[in-house]
Amino acid sequence: MPVIEKKRTRDLPQINERIRFPKIRVIDTDGAQLGIMPPQEALQLAEEKELDLVLLSDKADPPVCRIMDYGKYKFEQEKKAREARKKQHTADVKEVKMRYKIEEHDYNVRVKQAERFLKDGDKVKATVMFRGREIQHSDLAEELLKRMATDLEPFGEVQQAPKKEGRNMMMLISPKK
Repeated sequence: MPVIEKKRTRDLPQINERIRFPKIRVIDTDGAQLGIMPPQEALQLAEEKELDLVLLSDKADPPVCRIMDYGKYKFEQEKKAREARKKQHTADVKEVKMRYKIEEHDYNVRVKQAERFLKDGDKVKATVMFRGREIQHSDLAEELLKRMATDLEPFGEVQQAPKKEGRNMMMLISPKK
């Protein structure tokens, strides 16, 4: 028995003959309201101007349609969507690793790195690694991470407090809005 595929009318845009409402509010190309009329009448007006009748809002009472060039409208919508995607910035998680016995200069370098990441709008994961018996000094590592949080306070806030994960202690800082 062959499978009969139903045409998906939901995916198709609501234009011209596909508009099925008893009465619609029609807006002209220049934005002037033409009033409430049956869709057949509005479609005739659109065809006279060699344009399409496009449904803008089906939630309104009565539904709102506009006479416009649908191809041009669709192109403009896609262009706006492309521009929005281009300007969008995804926040990555950048990591700053160190040991709890870090020297002052090296610590300052890590803070500057984290500061740069936060200014770029990324989150920072500050990690203190332990080797061997160093894990006994987790209180010193926690102190170091808290110090880093206070040094980075103007640029970001602590999203996740210092916590132990295996042989590491980590803390997450997100940029200030």
